[in-house]
Amino acid sequence: MARIADIIQYEGDNSTFIWKHPLEDFNSLTQLIVHESQEAIFFMNGQALDLFGPGRHTLETQNIPKLGRLLNRATGGNTPFHCEVYFINKTVQMAIKWGTDSKVRFIEPTYGVPLEIGASGELNLTVSDSRKLLIKLVGTTNGIAWNDGSSGFTKSLLASFRPLISTAVKTKLPHCIKENSINILEIDENLSLLSSVLHSSILPGFEEYGLTIPEFYVTTVVLPENDMNYKRIRELHTVSLQTKMVEAETTVKTAMAESAAAITVAQRRAILEEEETATERTRREAERDLIRAQAEAQAAKLSGFTEAEVMRAKGYTERDVLQADVQKAYAEGIGNMTVGGSGGAVGDILGLGVGIAAAGAVAPQMSEMFRGITPPTPATTPATTVLCPHCNSELPENAKFCLSCGNKVEILAEHEMLCPACGQKTPKGKFCMECGAPLVAKCAKCGAELPQGAKFCLECGEKL
Repeated sequence: MARIADIIQYEGDNSTFIWKHPLEDFNSLTQLIVHESQEAIFFMNGQALDLFGPGRHTLETQNIPKLGRLLNRATGGNTPFHCEVYFINKTVQMAIKWGTDSKVRFIEPTYGVPLEIGASGELNLTVSDSRKLLIKLVGTTNGIAWNDGSSGFTKSLLASFRPLISTAVKTKLPHCIKENSINILEIDENLSLLSSVLHSSILPGFEEYGLTIPEFYVTTVVLPENDMNYKRIRELHTVSLQTKMVEAETTVKTAMAESAAAITVAQRRAILEEEETATERTRREAERDLIRAQAEAQAAKLSGFTEAEVMRAKGYTERDVLQADVQKAYAEGIGNMTVGGSGGAVGDILGLGVGIAAAGAVAPQMSEMFRGITPPTPATTPATTVLCPHCNSELPENAKFCLSCGNKVEILAEHEMLCPACGQKTPKGKFCMECGAPLVAKCAKCGAELPQGAKFCLECGEKL
């Protein structure tokens, strides 16, 4: 008689997805123990019947309704029955390796040359529908694992799903590379994209058998290092990279040159603006000096007229001033005469002559002072003008700078002139005493000598 199991529990390892309990005879007193992350399914006459989750279960009629209907037994009692119990491991199996069984041939999209590549990686796997997995994959075997030969099972998920994985990778990997224009030399940068595409392609095939793939990874794409086409692609890529580097360096140098040129232009513009500002400042200073000089000259005239008016108001006349100066000069001459005849008569006569000469020198000045004692109004008195020694422009008397050329106005004596070469004062003559340049201008047409400042030749009328 077959031994009836008192306790039914899982005795497989963690790499096993489905494990069949070795005993098949049970009764209503048998205890079923299901661990966490497990499920137990009773299988009888080719049908998957009652399913149990984690916990301790007594095989009573109310706990196994589907199995109880098949047994058709009387209630109560310790009736034995025969069936199969399968434990399904629902933990996530991590880092399950996969790989293509041969090279994948395709046309590289960037350079259009044929290449052969391989791919491999890892996936995580778990059971999503225990009943579906048991019916479609297990059948009458005593269990199923991922790898071949695990726990003596006759079937493995690796052997069952290898064709599905290999076909999906060979089909979708080249398509994904072409569709996204992935450079074969940059394929490692796109492993996440390749993993996502292949995951979406492979997942429906696993779900059909009650399995699911939480994660799918492409970890390695094997490149044809010895293929001549691949070597040529690498050479072309190197040349392209060097060309881009040269272009980038040229762009940087051009930008630096443009920046330096812009700085130079800005500096030159600043210098020109500064020079224009200095010229404008000089012109304004010349105008202010001219106005100041005109004001001082007018004030001096008004002061002289005021002094003459004061003297006239006090009763002094031109004759009185002249007489006073003559008397003063006479007194000085008398004072110079010798007493006791030490100097002689000649000396006395000379002393007296000096005094009379002094009076004679003062008399014209006093006469000029009292002539026209009443000063004219500034509006009716014509301003005295002088000529600029540089450009011959007419300027007000006492002007310090020329309004036309901006040069400083030099006061020249009658016997002086400005050298046209060095601009220094020099006595009138034919050559400058400072630089030796000729002082007499000559007409370029007829060669006639011309006075300084002449604008037309006096001989032929040619404009200078």
